[in-house]
Amino acid sequence: MDAWAAAAVPTLPGTGPALSLYDTATKSVRPTTPGETARMYVCGITPYDATHLGHAATYLTFDLVQRVWRDAGHAVHYVQNVTDVDDPLLERSNATGEPWRDLAAREIELFRTDMSALRVLPPDDYVGAVESVPALTGKIAELLKSGAAYYVGEDSERDVYFDITASGRFGYESGYDRDTMLKFFAERGGDPEREGKRDPLDSLLWRAHRPGEPFWESPLGNGRPGWHIECSVIALNRLGMGFDVQGGGSDLIFPHHEHSAAHAEAITGSSPFARHYVHAGMIGLDGEKMSKSRGNLVLVSKLRAAGVDPMAVRLALLDGHYRTDREWTGGRLPAAEARLEQWRTAVALDSAPPAEALLASVRAALAEDLDTSRAIAAIDAWVAAALADGDGDESAPALVRDLTDALLGVAL
Repeated sequence: MDAWAAAAVPTLPGTGPALSLYDTATKSVRPTTPGETARMYVCGITPYDATHLGHAATYLTFDLVQRVWRDAGHAVHYVQNVTDVDDPLLERSNATGEPWRDLAAREIELFRTDMSALRVLPPDDYVGAVESVPALTGKIAELLKSGAAYYVGEDSERDVYFDITASGRFGYESGYDRDTMLKFFAERGGDPEREGKRDPLDSLLWRAHRPGEPFWESPLGNGRPGWHIECSVIALNRLGMGFDVQGGGSDLIFPHHEHSAAHAEAITGSSPFARHYVHAGMIGLDGEKMSKSRGNLVLVSKLRAAGVDPMAVRLALLDGHYRTDREWTGGRLPAAEARLEQWRTAVALDSAPPAEALLASVRAALAEDLDTSRAIAAIDAWVAAALADGDGDESAPALVRDLTDALLGVAL
């Protein structure tokens, strides 16, 4: 599956420092220590509705990770999936009458267009669940053979479930207690009440064919894959075990990332699945998390259609730490638009205060767990000085334009 077009990224003088990120599993900020090539997997969309600002904030977070790694001299191998067959997509298809494949294709294209407009660097591998079915069934068969998976149900409706005891480490990624796990499992697509399971937290690997649902023929029986195993297998096939960053929104901490890690660790007999588990906070509207199920969405495509500069949207979402839950209030976008105008005015000057110290400050801020607020404040200070007195270094405006683009992804 094709991703979106890559934007050109300016080359900055020198190299940036090593990146440290907060790891959910250890509850600490610690250095990422990739080799020559940094490896990252970020969970992608289920394409049944348009990209909202919560999605955008998540993908901007990991776009920054990629930018900071590249500035530090690493190549990056970035993989993102698309869950192009799953219950929410099928439910929307049934409700609207639009064929599920057509719905998925349309929403994937809209997502790609939104990401390109926001200057999010594309993944190297953009992989759909549908194209991965043969690989998924093979790994599920391995889990069945090892005893890490088992059948539930009878005759033609025999589903396959994962036994959470199989990895020997279940729970380390989230650190949640069992009551919290059960709560989130029920709220986020799990089925703790399913009869016949060994443990209420065991997750679905393969759903046997039900009338009216799409299915694939396989040695497991006709059916379709579960969600968590999708990311396990795609990441294993494209990146291998022990890759550098597993990323997504904070709502994926459990059950999705916990189960994905457990599946992969049971398949390979090794751990950890990822060396860092990194999660972006939620974007709220009217005091609640922005989500498709609630319908309280601000859509990137609608903002673009209304003439809003995507760089203002990006800057508004970066104004706040990526791990914090943030409100999309009425003043956030106008403030970003005003800031963007000031920055553009400053970099259009013939000369300005020297910018080498600013480059070092922005690099340092982003290297310390992507502190975009500190980086933005540093640029604001330089802009204020430049607008107050434009005399100085003739090369400074161009350097600030380049560093803002290369590190923050904001094109001036």
